[in-house]
Amino acid sequence: MISETKKYLQFIFPFFNTKRTKEIFRVNPTVLPVREEATEVEIYVYDYNAEEVKEYELDKVEETFTCRDNNKISWINIDGLRKTDVENISKHFGVHLLLMEDILSIGQRPKMDEIDNVLFCLLNMLYFNDLNGAVESEQISIVLGKNFVISFQEDKSRDVFNQIRDKLRIANSKLRISGADYLCYAMIDLVVDHYYIVMEKLGERIEQLEEEIIRYGNSRSLARINNLRKELIVLKRNMAPVRDMVNGFLRSESDLLQDRTTKYFKDVYDHIVQANDLVENYRDMIMTLQDLYMNKVNLRLNEVMKVMAIVTCLLAPAAVIGGVFGMNFEVIPLTHQQDGFFIAVGLMFIIPLWMVWIFKKRGWF
Repeated sequence: MISETKKYLQFIFPFFNTKRTKEIFRVNPTVLPVREEATEVEIYVYDYNAEEVKEYELDKVEETFTCRDNNKISWINIDGLRKTDVENISKHFGVHLLLMEDILSIGQRPKMDEIDNVLFCLLNMLYFNDLNGAVESEQISIVLGKNFVISFQEDKSRDVFNQIRDKLRIANSKLRISGADYLCYAMIDLVVDHYYIVMEKLGERIEQLEEEIIRYGNSRSLARINNLRKELIVLKRNMAPVRDMVNGFLRSESDLLQDRTTKYFKDVYDHIVQANDLVENYRDMIMTLQDLYMNKVNLRLNEVMKVMAIVTCLLAPAAVIGGVFGMNFEVIPLTHQQDGFFIAVGLMFIIPLWMVWIFKKRGWF
């Protein structure tokens, strides 16, 4: 019976998306998720130093093994995850088994670990889908070692690291003359900066919703408030742990991080703190919009009740007069007079008009 009710409610209230709620809260850390193997894997390698940069595409992860000891800084970017590929490259570059499991995980909380002279960070890249107004996430894993950085991405069609690729092609750029730790910083910084793009689009939706509620708030507005609140939950869940992740780099004493790079991670830390503050502001705005909607509904109800009360008051004299002349008595004033009917009808109109004048004089409407 409950399932049938939900089925019919989906047709009556199509804007209330309960499926999205299941997608947001479906993560269960006690159940090992099963990741689908990627059908296609793209491997790009960038070997660079201050003098030159070489970029090439490889077919197998085994071809990247020469990048470990080539006296250059190597960035290995893998789009698409396969268990065998992750295991092979992790074993060769000294990535611990626990970090390997985090790379292959689903719905993992953003984190930073330091195991066996390897720094590992995991965070989610966020995108805003304009079609359904939902925030989508892509898990990105970054492994920082001595003179190499390995990045794992789930979706090859969406990538925000093109700015880094362009800077690597510029001679004497900051990336070219810096170490692998600066490359790791640049990647995290791009991901955090992209959070602001997602928040800006959500902010536009909130502003539009505010205008809609002020003009004509209805059940559709309430549904949009509910949907926006869900997307803010996605933002909060993915962005809040990034602050602790960046703070891990600031507190790390690893030899892989140079002292001059610490100030750059401090800048990323300030950005993510500000982003979390903006999410809290958006959350307060959503709660304010909900209160505004309820006030709008109550105001509309009060207006309806006010009109009904006025109509009832205006019709009361006519009901009284009609009731008096409708009584079954033989002697009633004006009953047998020629102008009695017109006098009664006139009173039915004159008294309500006089009442309207009194109401307007007192400012009741």
